[in-house]
Amino acid sequence: METFVPGRLCLFGEHTDWAGGYRRQNSKLKKGYSLLVGTNQGIYANVKSHPTHLIITTSHPQTISLPMDKLTLQQEAEKGGLFSYAAGVAYQICTHFHVKGLEIHNYLTDLPIQKGLSSSAAICVLVARAFNQTYDLKMTLRGEMEYAYLGEITTPSRCGRLDQACAYGNRPTAMTFDGESVDIIELSVPTDLFFVIVDLGASKNTQKILSKLNECYPYSHNEVQLNVQKYLGDISYEITQAAVDALQNGDAYKLGFLMKQAQTEFDRYMIPACPEELTAPVLHQILNYQPIQAYINGGKGVGSQGDGTAQFVVKDQQSQQKVIELIERDFPQMQCLKLTIYANK
Repeated sequence: METFVPGRLCLFGEHTDWAGGYRRQNSKLKKGYSLLVGTNQGIYANVKSHPTHLIITTSHPQTISLPMDKLTLQQEAEKGGLFSYAAGVAYQICTHFHVKGLEIHNYLTDLPIQKGLSSSAAICVLVARAFNQTYDLKMTLRGEMEYAYLGEITTPSRCGRLDQACAYGNRPTAMTFDGESVDIIELSVPTDLFFVIVDLGASKNTQKILSKLNECYPYSHNEVQLNVQKYLGDISYEITQAAVDALQNGDAYKLGFLMKQAQTEFDRYMIPACPEELTAPVLHQILNYQPIQAYINGGKGVGSQGDGTAQFVVKDQQSQQKVIELIERDFPQMQCLKLTIYANK
């Protein structure tokens, strides 16, 4: 069996998945709401059953072979590292199902790793899907997402619920987060929409960002914390809902306008909670870079924000290529990816 799982780009509503989870303790918080889409890049693999082991090979090449023993898989997952995600999912699967092993040959990965595009979640979804299809476990997409999530949090990673939306492929989705409850709405677009994703070639500390922001929950104790809850609540929710409507109307101009609005509000309400990471001078330099302004409708940060990755809504396919040429010419340390959301055929 051949399988492909893309990465995941959060267009709007970053951080609202875990923030919405705090409604378990504080029901006055707003539900989380995010707009996501799968990337055009991802992880490719050939998969077949194995009688006793989980065997993974990559194109690097790197290989691991683990017996399908729960304790062994759990220990490998808890180590962290490249193979921990697959081991974590395998641990969860063999805890809940009667399965044998798998051979997974990851022969190509064209998705950037650790750049806010959910590469680890893509690995987890791929392994969950491989078990599901190989052993006919009859999981839905939601089921694959759930076991991918459980597998990833078996590792030292502390991902949010939105990362596993890559299970839906390149289709855009809207997700709401209310405590442990997650609702998913599949969306469609009437015309192709074009984006550019930019690896800023800088650095950020995602763990520090998440730690500082989580200090603002479940209850606020000062104005900074109240502002974080305000942005990740009503402000982000309203912007994301407007973005869902714009996307389904194929309105690239409105999407760009909303990205600029979201970044402005994020900077106002969120930076004071973690200024050393969220001030993000490199991100703001590229968002405001004058030579690309004629070709974009707007842009914003990706994932946890900070100097990691930027995204732009561009005017058309020609503008997409022009923005990439300008950025990679003037900022050699940066790398760009194309993202196209295709109209439903």
